[in-house]
Amino acid sequence: MNFEQTKNLIGRILISAIFIYAIPGKIINFERTVEVISNKNISPTLAPFLLFLAIVCLILGSILFISGFKQRLGAYLLLIFIVPTTFIFHFFPFQAQAVLMNAGLIGGLILGINNVKVNSLKEIFNNQTTKSN
Repeated sequence: MNFEQTKNLIGRILISAIFIYAIPGKIINFERTVEVISNKNISPTLAPFLLFLAIVCLILGSILFISGFKQRLGAYLLLIFIVPTTFIFHFFPFQAQAVLMNAGLIGGLILGINNVKVNSLKEIFNNQTTKSN
């Protein structure tokens, strides 16, 4: 693995870390999280479905983004989660720090969409096996 590949992998891991951190709490506290969502004027019948979709976006998006395999799709899935979440939970009332942190993550994901190179984990490991042969 060369320096460029290592740097890109570390960047993808660091951007994804906050999303990965959020997954267990949403799963373990599913009912409570549904209540929080419902308290934001979202239908109580729609809230569990939205939370389930959020969890799927977080899991698949993080895996795809970190691995570099379908990095663009992974970034889009994470954006599908973070953009509405930012508006729904951090604009009313306005929480400047949370909005700015999420804006930074959104920026990183946009860079991830636009800066896709052939540097997925699969490519990295394939290159190592061909070099050692």
